[in-house]
Amino acid sequence: MGALSLAVLRARGLHQWTLKSWGRFSDPPQLRLSGPSTRAPVRTAATLSLEPAGRSLWDEPLRIAVHRLAPRQPVTLRAALRDEKGALFRAHARYRADAAGRLDLQRAPALGGSFAGLEPMGLLWAMQPDRPFWRLLKRDVQTPFVVELEVLDGHEPDQGKLLASAVHERHFLAPGVRRVPVREGRVRATLFLPPEPGPFPGIVDLFGVGGGLLEYRASLLAGKGFAVMALAYYNYDDLPKSVEAMHLEYFEEAVNYLLSHPEVKGPGIGLLGTSKGGELVLAMASFLKGISAAVIVNGSVAAVGGTIYYKDESVPPVTAMRNRVKMTKDGIMDIVDALKSPLEEPKSFIPVERSDATFLFLVGQDDHNWQSEFYASEASKRLQAHGKQKPQVICYPEAGHYIEVPYFPLCKAALHNLVGAPILYGGEPRAHAMAQVDVWMQLQAFFHKTLGGKESGVSS
Repeated sequence: MGALSLAVLRARGLHQWTLKSWGRFSDPPQLRLSGPSTRAPVRTAATLSLEPAGRSLWDEPLRIAVHRLAPRQPVTLRAALRDEKGALFRAHARYRADAAGRLDLQRAPALGGSFAGLEPMGLLWAMQPDRPFWRLLKRDVQTPFVVELEVLDGHEPDQGKLLASAVHERHFLAPGVRRVPVREGRVRATLFLPPEPGPFPGIVDLFGVGGGLLEYRASLLAGKGFAVMALAYYNYDDLPKSVEAMHLEYFEEAVNYLLSHPEVKGPGIGLLGTSKGGELVLAMASFLKGISAAVIVNGSVAAVGGTIYYKDESVPPVTAMRNRVKMTKDGIMDIVDALKSPLEEPKSFIPVERSDATFLFLVGQDDHNWQSEFYASEASKRLQAHGKQKPQVICYPEAGHYIEVPYFPLCKAALHNLVGAPILYGGEPRAHAMAQVDVWMQLQAFFHKTLGGKESGVSS
């Protein structure tokens, strides 16, 4: 639990920096990195170089280098961004220039700080919020996250003299990608289309119990040659306010809308879902027509928190056992064992054997939201027992529940909407970050293989 304690301290802004030393961040919208060290840069030849310069896509690697330092000069690099709710995310790392006064994060290991070792993108994925139990989300993909970077002299993150700084925009819409709000019948969604003429392989993208309409994964994925529809299913607009009853006819309407779109190629589409979205993806693939491929990221094979309905059939939720909930020494709920096994309550098991789709399960082995690895294994067994194709299951050691697009910081503990309290989601920062990069590549390759099409020219 030592790692969790550190994560909680980070979330509360009590590690590395004190709240006092970072008090300057309390006045948005201006984002400034330096605290007690705030001053005009000292006279120095040092320059901070970013490639690509100025702007890049969020899932694109960013090369960070510092030039014209003194030989072997010790420096600290800091990065910060503020989300749309005003929460500040930040990270820092200590480095030493080489004999020629150069520092390239692709070649030089961090000597400590928010992370250590050779981690060229560590200043992004190691960021921690200044609020407890806060998850980084991109709520408006039409604007970038603005990342500010600073180079300080020496190895004190809030004391060194400012040597160089840069501002970089991390975007979620590749040039030319089209964003089309969808309000057809009951469907509430946003469709993202690549810039070139179609038709394209189609994908429906679902997130978890946070509800609302999250677009950032769909918008980035559209830059890879897919027509991706980010679909809201509750707690948004005029949709239901809870997940107590999920009617698959709504999702069927969304699938049919996408299949009938002139820029979407058939004969089937793909589904992508995380957490509750992964559970719903399994249900859609099991009951609905027109599904060729499905990617489940840390999803459940049982109905959870509400009944899934389709026509005259239903899948009741698996029982939650409060006596199985554990508390960490930091007072955070660990609910990983709270749900009964669907093997004990077979009516709650989603009938995946009905599906003819090709499946890919992506599993964080340190997922504490529920037993994702067990669910993927049981889904695989059931499919094979009924003569269906064996699904691909890829497991990631020390990866937690919220596997996001590359370089999003780990959310190890946060408020769970159904539980009504902060829970442990699991994961270790570096392993989780590496998993996110691989998951992003795996799901793209899977969809290109199963749905056809070619990669877009705007891929990063």
